[in-house]
Parts: sequence; structure tokens; C-alpha cells
Amino acid sequence: MARITGDALRGHLETLVLSVLRKGGAHGFEILRRLEEAGSGALHLKEGSLYPALYRLEAAKMISGEWEVNAVRRGPRRRIYRLTAKGRRRFEEARGEFEQFVSVIGGILGGAV
Repeated sequence: MARITGDALRGHLETLVLSVLRKGGAHGFEILRRLEEAGSGALHLKEGSLYPALYRLEAAKMISGEWEVNAVRRGPRRRIYRLTAKGRRRFEEARGEFEQFVSVIGGILGGAV
């Protein structure tokens, strides 16, 4: 299976992030791991793409981020992101838009959707 990167993800990354955060809060590296796992190895993201998307989502109040409070863990603090009610609503809207997009493009290409 060909890897999905860069241009193919553009416009969908924020929705994908909202989707994986529905399963619970996570820090950036965990979000990357969840996305790659859900993509069955075909999805490849770079941190340089993910973090700007996280910052945009947080600025739009679709996710909230808090610094991890854990004196036991070694290493740098991590920012844990969680989905907000606004983010849940936006995810549902985006899912509907994407389903319509797939249906229209599938019809044009003649494939069964």
C-alpha cells in the first residue's frame, strides 16, 4: 500500500486529529502514533505538520491543551490535548462533508462507494 503524505493529507489533518482525540486526551507523539496506527501503516505524518494543526485547533477552541503534571516521569513536560464540545461538533460536521465528498467523487470516477 502506498504511503499517504503531504498534499494528500492537506485539508484533512485537523479532522483526523479531532477524530483520534474522541478516544481520549493525548500528547502530540501519542496523537501521531494513533493516526499512524489507524491508518494501517499507510498514513505517515511529520511532527512539523501535526503541531501547527494542534495550535490552530487550540486557537479555534476545538481542543484544549494542558501541561502534564507528573513529577514521577522523567524528561520534558508534555502538553495533553483534549477534544472540546466545539471540536466534537466540528468533527461531526466534517465527517458529513467528507462522506458527501467521497460520494460525489466516487460517482464521477464510477467506483462503488
